[in-house]
Amino acid sequence: MLTNELILILTLLVEYSAVVVCYRLLGKHGLYMWIALATIAANIEVLILVRAFGMEMTLGNILFASTFLVTDIVSEIYGKEDSKRAVRIGIATSLCFVVISSSWLLYTPSSGDFAMPAIRTVFSHTPRLMAASLAVYVIVQFFDVWLYHKWWGFTEKRFHDRDSFLWLRNNGSTLVSQLLNTVLYPLFAFAGTYPAGTLVSIMISSYVIFIVTSLADTPFVYLCRRISRRQTAAEQTAESEA
Repeated sequence: MLTNELILILTLLVEYSAVVVCYRLLGKHGLYMWIALATIAANIEVLILVRAFGMEMTLGNILFASTFLVTDIVSEIYGKEDSKRAVRIGIATSLCFVVISSSWLLYTPSSGDFAMPAIRTVFSHTPRLMAASLAVYVIVQFFDVWLYHKWWGFTEKRFHDRDSFLWLRNNGSTLVSQLLNTVLYPLFAFAGTYPAGTLVSIMISSYVIFIVTSLADTPFVYLCRRISRRQTAAEQTAESEA
């Protein structure tokens, strides 16, 4: 039987690898697609509370962390404006999903229905969670994009090298942004739902996870940059031979 710890490790590897596959197959549009998917799924998954690595934590942290991976990849390869567009796609996705999922609760189920009680249990919480997620998402993701390019400008000016220090701008922006997210989201989403001790435990465990996920995503950013440069070189070679 798989333990929660092993499932979390496998989830991180699979989801981060999926981001790379989406980019490899679909380019920038694949990254935008992942933002939409992860935004919806993370806000459903966050309802699940588990114990792993000796801590109590909500799920959804890895999926949410993958959105920072995406914005960092987009920033690195396509630039600041395209990264902001990825954030706006996440905002639009959240708004659309909360409207659609809330509309399901308006229906009166037939006598043969079996799903509506479970749907109500899950999605009656969705408007609050999505509102909390949206508010935090707007603050944290735009901050992350801004800080990423601030780090980039600093290292380029200091060392006169635009390519180097990817690891610094990636982790320097994400770790600070995730700290902000770790404090704001549990307060907005779960205040009054869980005891204060549980909230603090969620914050601590979430940030521990975010430290790990932030450090772990760096090789994937490097990999996507390498894929981008290989594709660009191949296109240039094809054009020169045409």
